Amino acid sequence: MKKAIDFQLPYIDSNETYQLSNDLGKVIVLTFWVSWCPDCGVDLPRKEQLFQSINHEKVQMVTINVQGRERNIEDGEIFAEKFLAQPTLVDNHRKVYDAYNCAGVPTTIIINKDGYITHQFGDKASLLTIVEAIGTLI
Repeated sequence: MKKAIDFQLPYIDSNETYQLSNDLGKVIVLTFWVSWCPDCGVDLPRKEQLFQSINHEKVQMVTINVQGRERNIEDGEIFAEKFLAQPTLVDNHRKVYDAYNCAGVPTTIIINKDGYITHQFGDKASLLTIVEAIGTLI
């Protein structure tokens, strides 16, 4: 297993920042996305339902808008405001996206309580497969 790269990124809707290492001890689910992506449009609402029902003391779900792949920055902000209640961050161009070796969007990364990447899913992964992976770590 590979250690997750620690990062700090701003929230899409505030001047505050999120630091990955602050959530160690929980299972962390990162989802990289862009507003124009049809697969993201299917994936994110399902993850939003999961976010509403998951135990937030054990699992931290975070989405990351990959601004380096957006057509324009406002599109990501509008999408997040309309559809996402879970914490949403803004990538520094593609810095974190590239650091995690993402090949497309959506990409889902699951990090265990000790900070190691246990799973990485591409755009064709089903929500059930992702939920099962999370379940093995809780």
